[in-house]
Amino acid sequence: MRTRTSRTAAVLIAVIALAAGCSGSGGKDDEDKANDDGGGKGVTTPRLKIAMVTHSGEGDTFWDIVQSGAKQAARKDNVEFLYANDKEAKGQAELVQSFVDKKVDGIVVTLAKPEAMKAVLAKATAAGIPVVSINSGAEFSAKFGALTHIGQDESVAGEAVGDELNKRGKKKALCVIHEQGNVSLEQRCAGVEKTFDGTVENLNVEGTNAPGAQSSVSAKLQATKDIDAVVTLGAPIAAVSVKAKEDAGSEAEVDTFDLNAEVVKRLKAKEVGFAVDQQPYLQGYLAVDELWLYKTNANVLGGGRPVLTGPAIVTGKDVPKLEKYTARGTR
Repeated sequence: MRTRTSRTAAVLIAVIALAAGCSGSGGKDDEDKANDDGGGKGVTTPRLKIAMVTHSGEGDTFWDIVQSGAKQAARKDNVEFLYANDKEAKGQAELVQSFVDKKVDGIVVTLAKPEAMKAVLAKATAAGIPVVSINSGAEFSAKFGALTHIGQDESVAGEAVGDELNKRGKKKALCVIHEQGNVSLEQRCAGVEKTFDGTVENLNVEGTNAPGAQSSVSAKLQATKDIDAVVTLGAPIAAVSVKAKEDAGSEAEVDTFDLNAEVVKRLKAKEVGFAVDQQPYLQGYLAVDELWLYKTNANVLGGGRPVLTGPAIVTGKDVPKLEKYTARGTR
């Protein structure tokens, strides 16, 4: 009896310990800490310092979601997460150089304007600092020495939009490019044109100047009355284009790349027809996790190919399952 009682007690202790371990590595407690900048309970591997440098302009909420994923992975992986951004290619390269000089343990970078990043990434790899690219410039990632690329195939995403516009019976689309020279945005519009049975016209606007962008889209819609679809390449420009459409008295449907709480709200209100989700939270999370895995276990995700996080077409019917996630900044 004593032996049986001892064994029973041991099993109970093991179950309690397992439950405690599970609650400490996921669930509500981890969700509440999604905006932590690292540290806290997690792995026992040595503390690492990982930097992310993006081409984000000011006020682009897409990158808030990317950072949310990166910070959650950093908390789990015992990583100090550092973030910097500059919409100008030269400035972005200089920020990467500053982190090379600080001898960080890994760098996450976007390749929206790839040629400006080539030399500095060569310096990073020469210094033994592993690099992961995310979001843009997948075709340049391996050439520039990155371990892997995490994001969506922009051409494929654009083609998916063209197919969706065909299903909706659209005939003329305006593709709004909010950052001139960004190769990923150009690939999206080219992808739309490839599969869309109608015609596509591109319009360049200044994404960080919302009033100016709104005015440009409105003027175009007033001048070209037969535009029946406005395709925006980022969530903030979708909101701007909805207002521009109202100003112009246009009946065009506004559709967009990328997802956030505002886009979900507009999908629900039928102010936006559909959105293309590339899961930015996942891009930030997997990038930090990959660098941690590489530093602690020599793992490389993707097997030499990009790790795809999209695209997925999201419509009003998807709103109920997405609202709570976009509200907390993870979708």
